[in-house]
Amino acid sequence: MNTETKIEPRLMTEEADFLQIKSVDHVHFYVGNAKHAMYYWWKAFGFKPAAYSGLETGNRDFASYVLESGQARFVISAAYTPGNALAAHHMIHGDGVKVIALEVDDVEKAWQATTSRGGKSGWAPREEKDDFGIYRTSAIYTYGETLHVFVDRADYKGVFAPTYTPIKNKEAQSTGLAAIDHIVGNVQLGKMNHWVNFYHQVMGFRQLMHFDDKDISTEYSALMSKVMQNGNGRVKFPINEPAEGKRKSQIEEYLDYYLTPGAQHVAILTGDILETVEKLRRNGVEFLRVPDTYYEMLPDRIGKIKEDYKTIQELGILVDKDDEGYLLQIFTRPIQDRPTMFVEVIQRHGAQGFGKGNFKALFESLELEQDRRGNL
Repeated sequence: MNTETKIEPRLMTEEADFLQIKSVDHVHFYVGNAKHAMYYWWKAFGFKPAAYSGLETGNRDFASYVLESGQARFVISAAYTPGNALAAHHMIHGDGVKVIALEVDDVEKAWQATTSRGGKSGWAPREEKDDFGIYRTSAIYTYGETLHVFVDRADYKGVFAPTYTPIKNKEAQSTGLAAIDHIVGNVQLGKMNHWVNFYHQVMGFRQLMHFDDKDISTEYSALMSKVMQNGNGRVKFPINEPAEGKRKSQIEEYLDYYLTPGAQHVAILTGDILETVEKLRRNGVEFLRVPDTYYEMLPDRIGKIKEDYKTIQELGILVDKDDEGYLLQIFTRPIQDRPTMFVEVIQRHGAQGFGKGNFKALFESLELEQDRRGNL
C-alpha cells in the first residue's frame, strides 16, 4: 500500500501551530494477540488496564485494550479474523504502531487544514456515539502506513471511546512511567527531508534539532535525524533515515523487517529513572547495555548530578548534558519478535536534547545486537 504524501516545497503562509495540538492522546498498536500484549505492558511496564473493547461490547472486528501510566495511554488491538484490516497489517509488519493520535479542539478544522496542505486523508471527520456522548475523529497518513488521528473528547465522557467498557479489579504496580516524551519515525534513505517538509508544511511543526552522519555514526554504520516539534513543544517527532556505511544500519534493519517506514521507538518520561529501571528489570524488561568503558569518563564529561554514578553504571543508564541541564536515558531491546520497535525511558533535568553525547556508545551496542542476529 503506497500512502506517501506528495509535498511540494513552499513557504508557510499561515501562522505556525495552526493545529493547536493539546497532547499525544494515545498510541495504538496493532498486534497478533491483544490479550498477551496487554499482559506484557501491564506486568512488565506497569501500565494499568483501563478499558476493553471486543465481542462482549459489540465490537465484532477486533479485541482491544486501553492501558495507562500517568499521562501515557496505549491501545493494543488484534483482529478476530484473517480478513480484517488489522490482521493484514500485522501479517506484513508484525507488532507495531499503527496510530499516533493527537488531541485537538476541532477534528474537522484539523482535517481540512492538513489535507488542504497536501496531507493524504485517512478518513474524513466522523462521529461515534453512545450513552456517554460523542467521540469525534479524523485522520491523515504520515510515513509508511502510520496514521495521525485527530481526536476531540470535549463531548465524550466515557472511559475511552464507544464500544469500550471499563476494566475493573486490575491494579498495576506502577514503575513510574509518566508521559510520552517523543516518538521516533524511521524512513528510507533520502526521505528524511520529505517528511520534515510534511511536518512543517502539512502540520505546522518546526525543526528543533538536526543530527547528521558525523553525529550518529560508528566504524560501520550511520544515520541522520531531524527533530520536529509542534508549537507548544508537547509533541516531538524525530525522523531518522539511514546514511551510507560499510554495513547495514539499525534503520535499514528496521525497514527490512517492518517492510515500510514506521515508528521506531516511543520514549516515555519518568521522574526517577533509577527506581523505574530497577522495577522494569525486576519485571523482566531487557535493556541494551553499553560497554563499561563508557562509564569511566562519564563523571568528567557530565559533572555533578543528583544521581549516583555507581548505580547508573550498575543499571546501564546513559547520561548526557546540554546548555540547559542534563538527561538520563536507557533503551530496551526490541519488544516483539521482529527487530523493529523498542522503548526508551528518559528523565530530563532541564536538558531538551536527545542524548547526542551517547549516540556513538548506543550505536555500538545496537550493532552488537545486530551482529548476534546476523543482520549487521
